[in-house]
Amino acid sequence: MHVPVSRPAVSQHLKVLKDAGLVVSRRDGNRQIYRLDPEGIAELRDYLDRFWATALASFKKVAEQREEDT
Repeated sequence: MHVPVSRPAVSQHLKVLKDAGLVVSRRDGNRQIYRLDPEGIAELRDYLDRFWATALASFKKVAEQREEDT
């Protein structure tokens, strides 16, 4: 498989994802096999849900305030 990114760059990105708890890895001979970590992905999803709920509530508040001001 050809990826238009160097192996070291891919390794660095995978390390960041692993450090963030989004992927886990295991050794298979001389290879490192990565997979998504369902728990990490669930935490990310929860964070994004809270983020967007707060952002949208703030947007609604500002929009309603502007509507009252006009």
